Order: sequence, then structure tokens, then C-alpha cells
Amino acid sequence: MTAIQKFPFKTTLLWLLFFSIAMGYMESAVVIYLRKIYYPGGFQFPLVPLEATIGLVEVGREAATIIMLVGIGFLAAQKASLRFAYFLFCFAIWDLVYYFFLWVFLGWPQSLLTWDILFLIPVPWVGPVWAPCLIALTMLLLSLGIIYFQQMRINTRIIGKEWFFLVTGSLVVILSFMWDYLHYTSGDSNSAQNLLLTDNEHMLLELESYIPSDFNWELFITGEVVLLTGIILFFNRLRKFIVLPLGTEAKIKRLKLILNGLT
Repeated sequence: MTAIQKFPFKTTLLWLLFFSIAMGYMESAVVIYLRKIYYPGGFQFPLVPLEATIGLVEVGREAATIIMLVGIGFLAAQKASLRFAYFLFCFAIWDLVYYFFLWVFLGWPQSLLTWDILFLIPVPWVGPVWAPCLIALTMLLLSLGIIYFQQMRINTRIIGKEWFFLVTGSLVVILSFMWDYLHYTSGDSNSAQNLLLTDNEHMLLELESYIPSDFNWELFITGEVVLLTGIILFFNRLRKFIVLPLGTEAKIKRLKLILNGLT
């Protein structure tokens, strides 16, 4: 099988950047249309009534978005770790650009504390805008780290202990986004059905009266710290393999002697 055509690294990253910005703009355009139709006075909770078909289409659109981001990462590289990095890079840029264009065209969000509905799979994720933006920056940090070490010709395979922290942190963050809605529906016997997406119409009905009230920031920060721990472990392990240019060690030793002589 013929390998995927390889482009210069900078060219690949530049086109991924263009793709992510364009995708963020397109996503914001769709949301702008929806808000002009359903929220002419400005977006706010609770959500306006939606037909079950529209709700199902929205869930499908979200799934399609993730597939597109995974697909572009897969096509842009051959190594698994670099594919993962490109996925994270595109996801982060897409998400940040999405909020930027909503702010430009709608003046929304009014602040980083403004509540937003982030996702509907498997149940609604909600949180203040600063939270997904922080996660996007964290994804950007890890992606650029992988890309940097890959350019240094270092094996960027993520090992088990690092995966544990990354996956655990991600799950905790996701739970923090779903926490308020799950708490809201905790007394509802149909909550389990919502979680399994077996009653999309019931979930939409609940959203018509649901107003987010309490973001579990302690849980979110815990997940973020766990994520950063995994990233730090990954960076610390790989930086040991960085080979300094010829003569660099001698220059460092000479600099240390000079500094010792000054003290």
C-alpha cells in the first residue's frame, strides 16, 4: 500500500491551522443561524422547545464534528502519537475559534463566566465558557509538546502511566460538565434512559425547564490537575532524550564555571 503523501512539517501544521480556523468559523455560523431563529432576543437558559427530529440532527452534527477532527488527524500523519497530537491541535483551535467568532458576530459570551451548553452526548454538558477554553489550551499544550518532541526525532509514544493520568483526568473533567444536569435529573426515573440516549424526546423536554445553577469547579480543577500531571510526566520523560548540539555541553560547563567564579 502506498504511504500517505508526506508534506513538510510546517506546511502540514499550517494547513491544519487553516482547517481548524475554517471549521471553527463554520461551526459558529451554524450556531449563529440557530440562535437567530430560536433565540432572537439572545441565547439563554432554559432552552426553547425543539422538535425531536431537530434534537436528533443536533446530536448527529456533534458526532460528525468529532469524526471530522479525528479524520483530519488520521490523514495528516502516519504515526499514532502524531495523529493524536494533530487531533488535539485541531480540536483546540476549532473550539477557541468557535467562541471567538460567536463573540465577534453576536457579542456572546458576555464574559468567560457565561454558561454554555457544550455537548449533548450522552447527556447535556454545561459549564462556564472559561472551562472548555482552559481544556482547549491544555489540549494545545500537549499537542504542541508531542509535535516538538517528534521534530526532535524522539519516540513520542505515550506509556501506560501517562495514559492513566490523561484518561482519568479527561473522564473527571467530562463528569464535571455533566454533573449539574445529572444532579438536576437525579430524581427522575427516566434519567438512565437519557444517559443511554433511548429517549431523546424526553431529554429535550427536560432541557425546556433546565437552568444550570452549580458548576462543580472542584471536580473540574481536580480533573485538570490530573491531566496536567500526565502531561508533565510525559514531558519530563521525553526531555531526557533531547540531544544537545555538538559543543553545547562544553559551553554550559564553561558558563557554570564563570557563574561560580562570580559568586
